[in-house]
Amino acid sequence: MNKYMRINFFKTLSLVLLLATLNACDNEYESTPEDGNWVEKSDFEGAIRSGAVSFVINGIGYVGTGYNGVDRLNDFWSYDPSRNTWVRIAEFPGAARNGAIAFSIDGKGYVGTGYDGVNYLKDFYEYDPLTNQWTQLPDFEGVARHSAFGLGIDGKGYVGTGFDGDNQLKDFWAFDPTTNSWEQMTSVGGSKRINPIAFTIDGMAYVGGGVHNGAFQEDFWRYNPSSDSWEELSDLDHSTYGDDDVMRSETVSFVCHGKAYISTGIGNGTLTSTWVYDPSDGYWSEMTSFEGTARQSATGFSIDDVGYIVTGRNGSSRFDDIWAFFPLESYDDED
Repeated sequence: MNKYMRINFFKTLSLVLLLATLNACDNEYESTPEDGNWVEKSDFEGAIRSGAVSFVINGIGYVGTGYNGVDRLNDFWSYDPSRNTWVRIAEFPGAARNGAIAFSIDGKGYVGTGYDGVNYLKDFYEYDPLTNQWTQLPDFEGVARHSAFGLGIDGKGYVGTGFDGDNQLKDFWAFDPTTNSWEQMTSVGGSKRINPIAFTIDGMAYVGGGVHNGAFQEDFWRYNPSSDSWEELSDLDHSTYGDDDVMRSETVSFVCHGKAYISTGIGNGTLTSTWVYDPSDGYWSEMTSFEGTARQSATGFSIDDVGYIVTGRNGSSRFDDIWAFFPLESYDDED
């Protein structure tokens, strides 16, 4: 091989190696796409806050109560995603509070429990959007508490876990709006906990994570209301999901297209990571990270298969922004 043939050979080899490298990079990118897209919406029009509650009625999101770092709050606001606008509604009539629970049942919203800065609370209220009025109902029959979870399933509300000032809790209660009465149900499986992950899919409640005795919990449970029973599911631990795992507290959860999504919270630091849970295989997959400031103690909801995260805090900083998550769209950092 003469001098010029050797030069051409090495030029050709270099080009082949370069193309192979570029193809490998392209293939690697295509095999690990980020799923879902976050879009910032019109700012929440109330004061900055964390520890607020939210519920949804007929395609409108409702957000209220919380703590701004100085005062507890009892204002309430409605959000219309079709117009991207906020409207202040009737003020919550109970003591201003944070760490309460909320859910909706059959066109009405329900709010109760929480902490007013001195007292742990167990009062309970119903909101009717048709009259823009709140009505006080019989108190929650468990002990007063904050940092519990609340869910609505098939015409009943459910409240469980939390902290009563002395003890962390794992009891579980059902509220029947037809009789305005409470019934104690089978306690949540596993450990006591505060601020757990909680959501509903297809008439089942899913609860896990949270904090007990200062440690993040990795267990995860499904509740069947028809049999009043809990089933333990796969853990939310490092061995399955890696260092940036699902295990966390003070997160936001919402359900879109029959799957559950969690984002933000506190775990391995203050989080922006977003995960989706598919009940068909019981597995979590990572999605596009939340694009706002990392935060905990936010609130959120879903409307028409779009998830929303509102308010929250990072350290002493509190927020008044709202972000929408479109789980079936591709990530776009220009919107």
